Amino acid sequence: MLRFLAFRLARALLTLVLVVTFAFVVLRLSGDPAQIIMSPDAPPEAVAAFRRAWGLDDPLWMQYLRYFTAILHGDLGNSMRDGRSAIALVAERIPATLALTLPALALKLGLGIPAGIYAALHRNSFADRAVMLLAVAGFTVPSFVLGLLLVLVFAVQLGWLPSGGQDSWMHAIPTVTIIGFMVGSLLAGAVVVESVFSWPGVGRLLVVAVANRDLAVVQCILLLVAATMITANLVVDLLYGVLDPRLRLGAREAA
Repeated sequence: MLRFLAFRLARALLTLVLVVTFAFVVLRLSGDPAQIIMSPDAPPEAVAAFRRAWGLDDPLWMQYLRYFTAILHGDLGNSMRDGRSAIALVAERIPATLALTLPALALKLGLGIPAGIYAALHRNSFADRAVMLLAVAGFTVPSFVLGLLLVLVFAVQLGWLPSGGQDSWMHAIPTVTIIGFMVGSLLAGAVVVESVFSWPGVGRLLVVAVANRDLAVVQCILLLVAATMITANLVVDLLYGVLDPRLRLGAREAA
């Protein structure tokens, strides 16, 4: 079991390093942050000073080494736009994103698992086909389209909820694998939903940071999202190892 756990942890760490490296390289090749953040009328001397201040003139390998070393010390950098800590900016938006993703995950599990069990017990029945149809529709309909339909019903027709933004509180064994996939789909869907409905979450912050080439904020979000998904899949792998001893034996033989 320890060897199985060590193998999964090593694979998770390698994946995280590859994600960090890929994000770093792609962001540096996508454009010069100094040209985007600085005013178009800024003199060349100001742009050059900005690049020197943020180390953008250094060779790419030196920037990567400095960035990776900072990560190992728990420093994810500062925003190039306002100088604030990137992790602080992201932490401010996490509650809003969790307010969307956690109820969605609970709703999926609370409705999906009982519906799947009922459909399995009544195979080839009308209920089985209805559940399958709803499941396929749920996966194929984009999240923002479903969100617009919910806004039409609960905000326009019924007037129960606001149509956008965030309001105050006063207005008050295969399943394991599926949960791992749900985490990724919820995080991906949050980017679109938060942008469409002006929800102050991490997804919207990511879109704004990418548009502004705010490298530290983008890298911080990508690192946290990657760590979340890798952790979720690691937990799934470990649960599989507990539920299915054949996986532990396979890892032992491979080692």
